[in-house]
Formats: sequence, structure tokens, C-alpha cells
Amino acid sequence: MIRQRLKLLVASTNQKKLKELQELLKGMSVDVVCLRELPGFQEVPEDGKTFEENAAIKALGYAKQAGLLTLAEDSGLCCDALDGAPGVVSARFAGLSKDDQANNRKVLSLMENVPDGERCARFVSAVALAEPTRLIGLVKGEVQGLISRTVQGTGGFGYDPIFFYPPYGKTFGQVSAEMKHQVSHRAVSLLKARGMIEDYLKK
Repeated sequence: MIRQRLKLLVASTNQKKLKELQELLKGMSVDVVCLRELPGFQEVPEDGKTFEENAAIKALGYAKQAGLLTLAEDSGLCCDALDGAPGVVSARFAGLSKDDQANNRKVLSLMENVPDGERCARFVSAVALAEPTRLIGLVKGEVQGLISRTVQGTGGFGYDPIFFYPPYGKTFGQVSAEMKHQVSHRAVSLLKARGMIEDYLKK
């Protein structure tokens, strides 16, 4: 008997993030759908205090609306010199317009006088998997780096052009998607999430 492939809703309206998530989920025995394919959905407010809380809130909220197995991800940049900011408000750090360039300018401005040895930062990604009635699991990934002095590169999205990754000697904005996917916070969390999905499919 051939088992029917499950639909997996990836709960994101950010097209660049959605593309990255879809690339990292390639090869799985699921048919990925996105929120834009579900007309009339109500946006789930991200009012958690941590990345994990926000991922769980989104996964459960959209799973209930869609009646589908749902994966949601919440991520952001945490700078040591800014006491962990931008943190969970990374996307709207410079305003509700969620302007990547404005967000980058704000971080660089706030850290203008921070010495090179104190510019440590990390990208954090939390991924939640849920059914309409319950949270199945929650995983997390991180990658350590430094905040550059200027915007460098045009690749990626979000804070990638100011996130300097020492092993590469470049920002995430200067490397290919393939290189980023080898080490990024989202790659780490999605690898763990793939395990959760595979375990779910077996059951």
C-alpha cells in the first residue's frame, strides 16, 4: 500500500525566508505549501518573549487554521554589546516596515563605538512543528559571528550583510547560498526539524 504524502505548511510570508526554508527541506516525503496558498488566513501575532515561544505560537496558530502539519520558524540577531538586541524584534528593529537596510543601519549606528574585540553576535533560529491540536516539537540552531563595521555584500537577507563569519572571512551577504546553508543557524535548526518530521512520518 502506497502511503499518501503529507502536506506540510511552512508558516511564513517572508518570501526570502520561505525560499531558504524550502531549499533546506528538499528531498523530504512531504508536499510543502505556504501561507499564500491558503486564502483567508488570519495572521498569528508574534507576542512571545523568546524565539522558541514565537515559533510555537505560530506553528500552533496556523496549524489550527489550516488543519495541516505546520512548521514555523522564528529567528533573529543577538548582539552581546546590545544586551542581546535586536533579539525577537529583529525584523522590526528599526520600525514596523521591517526594512532590512534600516535595521542594518540601526545596528551599525548603535555599535559604532564598540571595539573590534567586543562585537560578538549570534544568529538564532527556533523551529516548531505542530498539528492542529498539539505542539509536536521544538528545536533550535545558532551560529556565532561578529558585527562588521559596514554593510558588505548583497546576498542573503536581513542582517546577513553585517554578520561577519570568521571561518569564511566574509559576511553572510558575501557568500553563496550553498555556503551559508552549510553553517547557518537556520540550517542547524532545519536539520534537527527534518529529524522531527521524519519521526512523525514513521509514526
